[in-house]
Order: sequence, then C-alpha cells, then structure tokens
Amino acid sequence: MKRLPDSEFELMRIIWRSNPPVTTNQIMEQLDEGIHWKPQTVLTMLVRLMEKGFLESSRVGRERNYSPVITENTYMEVETGEFLSRYRGNSVGSLVKTMYDGKSMTKEDLEELKKWLRERE
Repeated sequence: MKRLPDSEFELMRIIWRSNPPVTTNQIMEQLDEGIHWKPQTVLTMLVRLMEKGFLESSRVGRERNYSPVITENTYMEVETGEFLSRYRGNSVGSLVKTMYDGKSMTKEDLEELKKWLRERE
C-alpha cells in the first residue's frame, strides 16, 4: 500500500468519516473552509484513489457513489508502521520518548499509554 499525498488523504478522511457510500457533492460540502478545490479536481483525485485500490464506485442514476475499500484503521496502521521503521528504527519507546521529551503529558495521556501497554503484555 502506497502512502497517500495529503490531498488524497484529506478526501479519504472525509469518506471514512461519512456514512458511505458518498457522492461528490457530499464530499464537496464537507471540505474544510480553507480548501477551495473545484469539482473536477475532486473527481480527478477520486479516480486516482480508485486506481490505487482505496475506493470503489458505483453509479446510482446520475450520481456516482464512492465507498472505501481500505479502512482508516488499516491505512493508519500501515502508515504508522512505515513512519516507525523509517524514522525511529522500529522502536516504539524511541518514538514515545521523542514525542513527549520536554512536553508535559496529561494524566489522561499517561493512563491511555498505560492501558495500551497492559493490553499488549
């Protein structure tokens, strides 16, 4: 699975967080205020996402509906694994240390991390 460019990832986030299938119009309505993509730009990216195997589409009347083939969780697992391998030598401890060195962790952060560790023991 290839890493998605930021723009394609943004579209996938909209689709993952919607109630698929979604139409192009629904996607356009959910774009962040700072994003001013034309419908043709969105359609081009949707085609790319289908070619990469992230989406499937079907036609219902005049509308084309898009549904994810890959879940957000699956993609994030792969993306995180690649990041960990590339930048932190596959060391989760090194990643956590880098993220929180010099920053204060909230009690909730610590509890969440402890829970995660207990589940993996």
